[in-house]
Parts: sequence; structure tokens; C-alpha cells
Amino acid sequence: MHPRRRTDRTSGKLLLMTSPPPTPPVAGLLLAAGAGRRFGGPKALAQVDGEPLVLRALRTLTAAGCDPVRVVVGAAADQVRALLPDPAQAVLAEDWASGMGASLKAGLTALQSVDAPKAALVHLVDLPWVGPDILTRVSARATAETVARAAYHGVPGHPVLLGRRWWAEIAGAARGDRGARDWLATREDLTLIECGDLGSGRDVDRPGDLPGPA
Repeated sequence: MHPRRRTDRTSGKLLLMTSPPPTPPVAGLLLAAGAGRRFGGPKALAQVDGEPLVLRALRTLTAAGCDPVRVVVGAAADQVRALLPDPAQAVLAEDWASGMGASLKAGLTALQSVDAPKAALVHLVDLPWVGPDILTRVSARATAETVARAAYHGVPGHPVLLGRRWWAEIAGAARGDRGARDWLATREDLTLIECGDLGSGRDVDRPGDLPGPA
């Protein structure tokens, strides 16, 4: 805890106060590599209110204080990378077509070279109803050993917060379309953080799922 000093106006005495410790640095990891077969094309390029979903999700991670942010690309990689304010944020998942596991592995492996973050907040590109307040609530639990995820009225969802201690283990276990689900299923220390009061964790599966013009 970090002490602060304040004078009591009634007694004139100097009081020693404490403020909560700062939240450890949290990296943002946006998975945006899918081909969107049911959707009809890469969801990263789809737009809501004229804004591509990849930029909407990136903006949400940045607003929640995540730094650095890495965006895992695969399908239409050149097009998605060209949309990013900093193309260096992109991480190519070479075997992206094998499923989300490849994207998660590529992203966590890339973050290993960044020293500061104690945890990674894993977000998906097709969650336009997940706002920065949800990401902030989840990332507030960050430590190097955290295993946590958002829940919406008791149903587990995204984002998922993964402490740095587990990155290599998760990357090694990530397979196919299941991402980290099998690994998370073994964790008795998984914390669900209720976020249903802040928004919906519903994903975009087909074009009709996108919100229409206001």
C-alpha cells in the first residue's frame, strides 16, 4: 500500500492514509484471425456504425488500459493489418485455419517477449456488445497467477484474464477450435466475474446478428 498524508480539518493532526496498490500492467490480446465461414467472410472486417469490428475491439481494449495490445490475424491478414493504427500490433497465426487454438498460441507466444505485463486479457473480435467497463472490471483482478473470465448472468464468456505464469502452459495446450477451454476446464482456481449488469457477452455469428442503424 502507498501512504498519503492528509490533515484532519477538525483536529489539525496529520493523518497517514493508504491508497490501493496500482493494478499490474495487463496486455490486451485480440483474436481476429477467423475466416467467418458462417458469417460469409472475416468478422474482423465487418462494420458496426461504419467502424470495422477489429477497430471497435481494439479501441475497447485500449480504453480499458491494456498495454501493449496485440491483434492476431490470419484470414485476410493484409486487409486487417492495414486497418490497424500501428501495423506492428499484428501477430500472424500461420496455421490460423486450424482453429482458435492456433491464434491463442501465436498471441501468447508473441507476448512472452514483452516484459512488463503480468497478465493478458484475451478478447474476441466478434463481441461488439462488450465494452471497456467490462474489460476494466475483469482486468482489475490481474496478477501473474490469475485465471479469471467474465460471466453474463452466470454463463462464462469473454474476456478471459490469464496470468503470465500460465502463458507457456496454455500455449502448449491450445488445440483446434477450443482455444483455452480444455485448459480452463481443469482449473479449480478459475474465477468467474459477473458482468451481466454491464453488457451482453453475445457474439456475432451471422450478418443478421449485427446491430442495425440507429
